[in-house]
Amino acid sequence: MGAADKIRIVAFALNAHEHLEMTKGLSTDDEPDIWQKSLSGELDVWVALGLPSEKVMRQSCGKADKVIVYSYGGRTAEIWWDKINNSTTRFDNLQVINFSETDTGALAQLASRTMKLQINIQEGDVMVSVDDSVVYVTPTKWKSAA
Repeated sequence: MGAADKIRIVAFALNAHEHLEMTKGLSTDDEPDIWQKSLSGELDVWVALGLPSEKVMRQSCGKADKVIVYSYGGRTAEIWWDKINNSTTRFDNLQVINFSETDTGALAQLASRTMKLQINIQEGDVMVSVDDSVVYVTPTKWKSAA
């Protein structure tokens, strides 16, 4: 289980809701990594991981009431955000949250075949523990929804 998988689990925990579901999103562009649908089938929340294109974010914002992108990748993520930041200002339902390279590297170190993962969230800070190892993650909000 790599950093992307752990970020997916942390993103799931940060958006916990009884209707939140993991999807096949890691392998398809037209589906998020995580979504929350209303009882009538509308997309309430679209959660994407990584560095989606402006086109993918635009399409996502048109499909869901709320879109959250959890970016990661250190300097690569910063370059991505600098490039698309201005084109995302019109998306009132878009939120972009970044995980630092330090945090994602620490999460990747927690991997073990028989791990029991525990996540605690308090005031936006995340504590991820596996057995006796603990990692503190502080997501940075790069864009807030309106």
